[in-house]
Amino acid sequence: METNFDVIIIGGGLAGLTSAIHLSKFGLKVAVIEKNEFPKHKVCGEYISNEVLPYLESLGLNISDLKTSNINKLEFSSAKGKIISAHLPLGGFGISRYILDHYLFQKAIENGCQIIKDTVTDIHFSENKFDISTANNLGLKSKIAIGAFGKRSNLDQKLNRNFLQKKSPWLAVKAHYSGNFPNELVGLHNFKGGYCGVSKVENDTINICYLADYETFKQYKNIEEFQLKVVVKNPNLKTIFEKNTMIFEKPLTISQICFEKKDAIENHILMIGDTAGLIHPLCGNGMAMAIHSAKIVSEQIIDFLENRIVSRKELEENYRYEWNKNFKSRLATGRFLSRILQNEKLSSFLMQLLVVFPSLLTKIIKKTHGKPFQLQ
Repeated sequence: METNFDVIIIGGGLAGLTSAIHLSKFGLKVAVIEKNEFPKHKVCGEYISNEVLPYLESLGLNISDLKTSNINKLEFSSAKGKIISAHLPLGGFGISRYILDHYLFQKAIENGCQIIKDTVTDIHFSENKFDISTANNLGLKSKIAIGAFGKRSNLDQKLNRNFLQKKSPWLAVKAHYSGNFPNELVGLHNFKGGYCGVSKVENDTINICYLADYETFKQYKNIEEFQLKVVVKNPNLKTIFEKNTMIFEKPLTISQICFEKKDAIENHILMIGDTAGLIHPLCGNGMAMAIHSAKIVSEQIIDFLENRIVSRKELEENYRYEWNKNFKSRLATGRFLSRILQNEKLSSFLMQLLVVFPSLLTKIIKKTHGKPFQLQ
């Protein structure tokens, strides 16, 4: 097996695979190391803003072939059930990670990327190159390493990343359902200690994913009791759960979700997607950000390997600048909104404000979404 690459991407999720496709399109030797099999369901809101479509199309990706849902309306409700609606300025589409990641995986292979099923155990940088060790004792080398290993990984501990020092109080729960829900709608519903997103994905399937404060959740015996005694206290969520039937055998969960600031570069590894920074799901745009970060890092890497960027220092400075320019404000907005929604009085005040000034909700949406972008 080939052991020397231009770029090694650690993690084969949305950001990692998109970057692999982009880089391989420009003739680079790319390896993706992913510990899981494809396809695989993941805890995710599964809504993507249409801002990414021109870029995906420029990579030769025909997302419409995947029978996505088309979404153009947002419905937001307080924990007590008060609803505010807004038109989504750009609109978006719903697609499951199970389908999308597998599609990108197949495209990456078609482009000549090498997909390695393994777990990275160590990354060493010296003499301007990376040596990457794996659980299966592979020794891989590359000029560039991209970190796309998700929200939280053992590699974060290896790299001693600062965000690990902060408390991670969030738990996420996700499942697919069958039943009735408007095709064009994404719902965002507040409940005590969290919020829940609801929207269609492909094949008329409904994705329900919620984020809960672990301190609140642990007071109950299991997910079923928590949903019954906390989540469905919002009457809108009560209706949704009563009218729809879970397709999954049981919900998927992920804990210790951290929304603290992360550095986009660690030990010369360029971080993308959730590995670089995680936006609160209430902003509904994490998947678009992951795709956009893949574009940014890929363009910088190509410029570096083609000597338009003359040093690794310049590469890292450029990438950090571009990442902050595109995402820093969005992430800050997400953290700010989360603090408001966690406070019952502030949340009630926000709802009253939105009733009086409904255009404010559109402005909030724009603050957490970007503009359409494409391959340069």
